[in-house]
Amino acid sequence: MLFAQNTIEGTAKTADGTPVSFANVIEQGTTNGTVADIDGNFSLDVESLPTTLVVSYVGFSTKEMEVSGSGVSFILAEGDELDAVVIVGNRSKPRSVLTSVVPIDNIKTSELTLTGQPTLDKMLTYKVPSFNSTTQTISDATGHFDPADLRGLGPSRTLVLVNGKRKNQSALVYINDTPGKGEVGVDLKSIPAAAIERVEVLRDGASAQYGSDAIAGVINMVLKEGYEYTTLNIDSGITTEGDGFNLGANINTGIKVGESGGFLNFTAGYYKQEITNRAGEPGDDKLFGVEANDPDFGDYLAANPDLGMTVGQPAIDKYDLFYNFGLPFKNGNGKFYTFGGMTYREGKSFALNRTPYWVQDPFNLLHEEGTEYTGFQPTFETEIIDNNHTVGVEFGLLGFDLDVSGTYGRNAVDYMVNNSLNPALGAASPTNFNVGGYAFSNSILNLDVSRNLGMLSVSFGAEYKDENFISKAGQPESYISGGVQSFPGLQPSNAVNESRNNFGAYASVDVDATEKLLFTAAARYEDFSDFGDNTSWKVGGRYILGDNRGAIRASYGTGFRAPSLHQIYLSNVQTLVSGGTISNQGTFNNVDPIIREGLGVPQLTAETSTNISAGITYKITPQFSVAVDGYQIEVEDRVLFSGEIGFDGDDDTTNPVEQILLDNSITSLKLFTNAVDTRTQGVDIVANYRNVELAGGSLDITLAANFNNTEITNDDVDPNTEGLQLEAPGLIGANGYDIFNRKEQSRIESSRPQSKILLGLDYNIGDLNIGLNNTYFGEVTWKHSNNGLNGAPLGPDGANLPIEDSAYDQTFGGKIITDIVFKYGFSEAISATVSVNNLLNVYPDEIETQGDFVTDLGGRFKYPWEVNQFGFNGTMISAGLQFRF
Repeated sequence: MLFAQNTIEGTAKTADGTPVSFANVIEQGTTNGTVADIDGNFSLDVESLPTTLVVSYVGFSTKEMEVSGSGVSFILAEGDELDAVVIVGNRSKPRSVLTSVVPIDNIKTSELTLTGQPTLDKMLTYKVPSFNSTTQTISDATGHFDPADLRGLGPSRTLVLVNGKRKNQSALVYINDTPGKGEVGVDLKSIPAAAIERVEVLRDGASAQYGSDAIAGVINMVLKEGYEYTTLNIDSGITTEGDGFNLGANINTGIKVGESGGFLNFTAGYYKQEITNRAGEPGDDKLFGVEANDPDFGDYLAANPDLGMTVGQPAIDKYDLFYNFGLPFKNGNGKFYTFGGMTYREGKSFALNRTPYWVQDPFNLLHEEGTEYTGFQPTFETEIIDNNHTVGVEFGLLGFDLDVSGTYGRNAVDYMVNNSLNPALGAASPTNFNVGGYAFSNSILNLDVSRNLGMLSVSFGAEYKDENFISKAGQPESYISGGVQSFPGLQPSNAVNESRNNFGAYASVDVDATEKLLFTAAARYEDFSDFGDNTSWKVGGRYILGDNRGAIRASYGTGFRAPSLHQIYLSNVQTLVSGGTISNQGTFNNVDPIIREGLGVPQLTAETSTNISAGITYKITPQFSVAVDGYQIEVEDRVLFSGEIGFDGDDDTTNPVEQILLDNSITSLKLFTNAVDTRTQGVDIVANYRNVELAGGSLDITLAANFNNTEITNDDVDPNTEGLQLEAPGLIGANGYDIFNRKEQSRIESSRPQSKILLGLDYNIGDLNIGLNNTYFGEVTWKHSNNGLNGAPLGPDGANLPIEDSAYDQTFGGKIITDIVFKYGFSEAISATVSVNNLLNVYPDEIETQGDFVTDLGGRFKYPWEVNQFGFNGTMISAGLQFRF
């Protein structure tokens, strides 16, 4: 027991005077210590003076100081691990991770790079349990963007910010059979990790603060501001199969601007990725009924047991250029800023290989005359440009802090189909085709006003946003008479140039009712020019536990998501495999007279949501902290991309829906409509154990997990039929069609893992850092359609499988992916990194068709693609050098 003789009163704060709440204060060489309160104040009794105090907090560099008097002030600088002061989702007083009203992940870029992953979306997948993004294959443009989401709620329901300002969505709607089908997201591949200081992930609905899209949460990318040094990174890797080679290089630098703290930070980067191939090797082709001993094509199958397929990640060439500029004025009471960047990338993926018994080449366009014809595999190639720029000014006026800004963002993608042909054109067919493209842009004006009045913090503001969606037709040869093989080009009838605008206004208030008790409330009104208005609100509270080491917190609010312009106006024709046949499928937009007047489908309107969360955080020791948060998110009127609406099998009659198919030369159609209600329940767990002394080094341990379950909750369920039967609108329902079969339902409920657990070990000894990460991806389930009207799978004899065919479903088991990263610093200027991702070469379970050969497309696919846990590249070995000067 310590018999104190002297009392030291002190504070812990940052250079700008922000308190470092709950900082740890230890008398050096002893176990005598305390924890600062929420305002950074502390009091410590010591036996004698002078003595040395050590003050630390995660996210800040540890500070030691000899103290000889009763009063002392510690100024802490940000360190490498940022779990401290955050502002995302809160435009007023900063709160720490442990004392925020809602759960927040705050991740330094150095932590992201230690995952060993090459791109930001994959870094987040292996760092944030509730975030998922996986590489897609044989999925047209979807394979070049990769759908990403939070809490399994789809890409559309996660809002992405850059420096707190809204990032534009991509130009693409994911319309292929992948997770996120029918959704629109942000192109996360367009944001280079090298330009980012940290990533803040708010795991709670935030429509009341930020407006549309924030139902699942918010991801904020905070760009680098520093100008102390220049960093150059060069990385390269390859799979143990010898493919998938990648090469990346980036440089980040900064300069000081003026004498008042101005800065310009600049990042340039290049990334190259080559294809991988993990195609199946069936040796025969049940999709087309060609056996291995076929008298005409047996030799071809023997020479091409993989049916000529390339199934894996696409090839990418990517160039980035980003900047972040700030210039204070009025003696630091104001700041002019501008930031943003541009990304250009080219990609190449593959379509289904056209075997010689499927598509012929009678005019020798893709093979030389006199040589054996072995078919062709069309390539799907993209050119993508994404740019986002913000300019603004912060200043004080009448005691208020004002932020006025303008943002412009645009994402555009142009499509090419090469190594293909249009059979209808005969010898005149090109082999390379421009098949059209899409572009989406937004222009945003923001006014944010805030004021801290001690116990009361208020903020309010307004936003005006203008959006534009463009669809461009391809060259005529790409779409006439059935179009080019693999992806018929966008037709003039698919071309659109549509805009809308909306106005939003919000207000929020934080009340520190006592030193420990905080209440918060926010509301936002939005008015859209196309579908109408919405009001969202949110309330929350947080109570700091008695020893100032943790808190209990809860929030309840409503939210919304406006249907994207893409979902309203998209139309095209795709070549797909459905029901055991190759067919052209049409997507009609929501304003098309065929849809609105002919079929009676109503206008798209906003999705709405309610979100409730509650949790507890606690710092058990100065080194060990835990946070547990439960949540429930209910979404009504989710915009869905319907299942296939085709012919009913009755050749003697033609119903009105079939007549529309015949009039448009398609075998089925799809459309967007508000139809699905869902409930997502889950829990997030984060535990950190920092600075564990081990064998002369220091070990950090992180355990993070997300467990969630999403179910469709619509009332119109037929208890006599397996699966949900949604009430189809207009003539579609009147003629007995189901717009949402079991396969599409499972895409919402079971295509993403319902459990994901990360165990990370980060060990530092001398100049060596070792990171060992284990990520458990829970099981996913692939269900089959159970309605013969909607592409029900066919048996080997061509007959429909039984209506209730859950026996053909497959659950793919959970797997653990192990990554190890070694980093060694030769000096302050040079370091090297070696990483092995998927150390144990783990793959998903292989597809078991149960006799339904459509499931693996006649053996072309070995691993699942309609549901996806972590891809199927296997082990990747990488190495890199980092230079600082």
